[in-house]
Amino acid sequence: MASKSIDTVPHVQAKFFTKHEKYSIPDAPYSLPSSVSTKELNNILYSVLFDGNTDNEPIEFDFLIDGEFLRSTLGDYIEEKTASFETVYEIEYIERQAAPRPETSLSHDDWVSCVRGNGNLILCGCYDNTLRLWTKDGNCLMTIPGHSAPVKCVAWLNTLETDEHMFVSGSHDQTLFVWCWKESKKEVDCIYACKGHANSVDCVAVNNDGARIVTGSWDKMVKLWSITETNIQGEEDNEGKTEEERKRKKMKSVNPKVTTQVPLVTLSGHKEAVSSAVWIDGSNVCTSSWDHTLRVWDMSRTEQVQVLESSKAFFSISHSPLSNLIVSASADKHVRLHDIRTKEMKGTYTSHTGWVSSVDWSKSNEYLFISGSHDMLMKLWDTRSPKAPLYNLIGQDDKILAVDWSIPDLMLSGGADNQLKIFNYNK
Repeated sequence: MASKSIDTVPHVQAKFFTKHEKYSIPDAPYSLPSSVSTKELNNILYSVLFDGNTDNEPIEFDFLIDGEFLRSTLGDYIEEKTASFETVYEIEYIERQAAPRPETSLSHDDWVSCVRGNGNLILCGCYDNTLRLWTKDGNCLMTIPGHSAPVKCVAWLNTLETDEHMFVSGSHDQTLFVWCWKESKKEVDCIYACKGHANSVDCVAVNNDGARIVTGSWDKMVKLWSITETNIQGEEDNEGKTEEERKRKKMKSVNPKVTTQVPLVTLSGHKEAVSSAVWIDGSNVCTSSWDHTLRVWDMSRTEQVQVLESSKAFFSISHSPLSNLIVSASADKHVRLHDIRTKEMKGTYTSHTGWVSSVDWSKSNEYLFISGSHDMLMKLWDTRSPKAPLYNLIGQDDKILAVDWSIPDLMLSGGADNQLKIFNYNK
């Protein structure tokens, strides 16, 4: 029986281009069968680049048409877009991202509810009421007591350019603590206790200069704090006069006297718990809530300036200074891309099978972000690949509560299996 002629398959005219000069090929159109997939496109490029020399190490490319990754055959893409087979398509090719590698797993005594990296250090908050400070190589530097209830959020106040590194932690105990880690002495001091919320402090965001902090709470309020301006109630001995202070007598590693800060501003507007907060620029903050909204606040004018509504609760948001876009995690299992400036929802990323609990952008690539879910998976996404994640990162044995990509070469996830998982990322 005669084989089917390739001439019965529609052909498409295409030109290849790349921003990587070392992989560039002549700008000439190719006549490609519409049935070609990325595998065949890779073979074509490899043969042109290396003229059939099999001694070269294979290179895998990804292909983009109009800024979107090709994840099907060329013909299927054209039909899906209801485009024309007569068009000459310009296909961009880039090196395919290598899969992140599992690096290590760090054990805790209870749920790892929050995590933030900074240089060579990793800070975790835990449901056993403690903080843990690790090196990125997996050495535990210190377990820090102080809170009287589970820790829900952490953030760094400065980079690691000095011997003293400051960070903050928020807790179910309604307080936010400001800490100072003295690396040379391997000591930590509690500098401030920020009090004012009437319920759990669930999220914290620090502005670029580390001087102002925004918190969100289960009490539905957003509060602005300063650690450089005098806005204190006075010093209180750690022995204390209240039951809350007596519970903190176990804080043997902190100063016997802790200054209590009160908020500069309290902002109301959310109808349910505030789940996440990010600084967009020097004065504007975006918050997410269980009330199905994202809200933008102008902290210089202390007022709400924008509301974006959705159909489900938001659990986490992350802002990319590189693209000025926000990615959000939601109870409907979707991850969404938002342009706050235009109020436009620019994309929906669907792959998780459980609540998406946490998201975080790459700090060095405007297209990449990670998400963590109650389905126990952390996923690496590229905004140009809306139909599927680049990789599923497997390792957690229970729901993921927090993800972080603050250290460029490490992806972090903490979960209800009491583990902090570290994946190595090669650019």
